[in-house]
Amino acid sequence: MSKRDYYEVLGLSQDASKQDIKKAYRKLARQYHPDVSEEENAQEKFKEVKEAYETLSDDQKRAQYDQFGHDGPNMGGGFGGAEDFGGFSDIFDMFFGGGGRRRDPNAPRRGNDLQYSMVLDFEEAVFGKSTDIEIPQEEECETCDGSGAKPGTSPETCPHCQGAGQINQEQNTPFGRVVNRRVCHHCQGSGKIIKDKCDTCGGNGRVTKTKTIHVDIPAGIDEGQQIRIPGKGEAGVNGGPAGDLYVVIQVKRHEFYEREGDHIFCEVPLTFAQAALGDEIEVPTLHGKVKLKIPAGTQTGKTFRLKDKGVPNVHGRGHGDQHVKIRVVTPKNLTDRQKELLREFNEISGHESAEEQHGGFFERMKRAFKGE
Repeated sequence: MSKRDYYEVLGLSQDASKQDIKKAYRKLARQYHPDVSEEENAQEKFKEVKEAYETLSDDQKRAQYDQFGHDGPNMGGGFGGAEDFGGFSDIFDMFFGGGGRRRDPNAPRRGNDLQYSMVLDFEEAVFGKSTDIEIPQEEECETCDGSGAKPGTSPETCPHCQGAGQINQEQNTPFGRVVNRRVCHHCQGSGKIIKDKCDTCGGNGRVTKTKTIHVDIPAGIDEGQQIRIPGKGEAGVNGGPAGDLYVVIQVKRHEFYEREGDHIFCEVPLTFAQAALGDEIEVPTLHGKVKLKIPAGTQTGKTFRLKDKGVPNVHGRGHGDQHVKIRVVTPKNLTDRQKELLREFNEISGHESAEEQHGGFFERMKRAFKGE
């Protein structure tokens, strides 16, 4: 099934503010959270609401969604998997600053997403490439299987919080008895005490390793766009799923071409004679040299379009065009013979020739000097 529009999911218009988005998410998240909702398909609805919020609350993701919709390079669908709901206390804490149910410190948790910045040459972004990258990742320690305890031993339940990871502190106030819930500092919220720590990970249960990951860069990708690689982020905790890897693209500038979307722009110099008499020239493009016919009398600033000689669309929707802007170059170091010929040309042309060809411009200039 095709996904619903994210703004429709949250019941908002496309010009909704961040505050509107947060308010709508708070209302719907409390309504559909699986821990509290008895509505049919609450789990699927909560996932849909959460995915919409995580996209629209992020300025970069929202901009890509507004431009490309669900087909955008960062719109892979799913933010944390079907079971990444968190406890209702997470929702409550986010908006009300505490309370709600206690979350099991040893429950499976999804791993963190990772971000990697990749710098591409101009041509690599245009035509795409396949490459391998190396990133540091935290993984479950193989020596202790992630327990943090030395092989042959096991973590013990924290006697201070009885494995809850939190300690309740009661305080009498003029308004009655108040219970403050704090993270247990004896076990740092894990609910476990490790007496004999693993020598490999030092009791952390996780180690940092360098991983080689294959990345396929699609043709036509542009500056600032992202590639999402599911499951290649940090490993999950307590058996939870791994996070995702986001490869953020940066593109080097080209000495000749400039890019705007799928279109390429360049400037080509012509001599005065070529522009006046016309010529056929070769223009470099990303797809090879192309012959371009220059009509006689071409002026500086004239732009020609080379159809389909631009960048392939990243979604496979054809190619952009290449726009060639003409710049007539005035010679600086003339020989005596060249000067003689130009003087002769000027005498033959007379002072009226420029006015005849550009009468409107010269009339406006005269009026400006006369203060008309």
